[in-house]
Amino acid sequence: QVQLLESGGGVVQPGGSLRLSCVASGSSFAMGWFRQAPGKEREFVAAITWSAGATYYSDSVKGRFTISKDNAKNTVYLQMNSLKPEDTAIYYCAATKSYGGSRSAQYDYWGRGTQVTVSS
Repeated sequence: QVQLLESGGGVVQPGGSLRLSCVASGSSFAMGWFRQAPGKEREFVAAITWSAGATYYSDSVKGRFTISKDNAKNTVYLQMNSLKPEDTAIYYCAATKSYGGSRSAQYDYWGRGTQVTVSS
């Protein structure tokens, strides 16, 4: 079993930054970040593998967001810069024990989510 706890959400002005954290108990192959805005489907944001550190990003966040990890602390991070109002959503941390991917169905474990609001 894998348990996930994400944190770091909040309210920020457009152009600002936030850093999300996700602490994982138990082992997994890869970690991912997803988000869901009101009235929209859950969408992929970024993913990283524990061993090789390979990273993947959605086109909407490339160049603005950075995913990273600390294996010793079993923690993954999502540094979000140049935030836009359209980034407003609940952000979820997810884990998979097999191959990572961009589809939510490929992930086995999920955190409760943390709210990110970008507004003037």
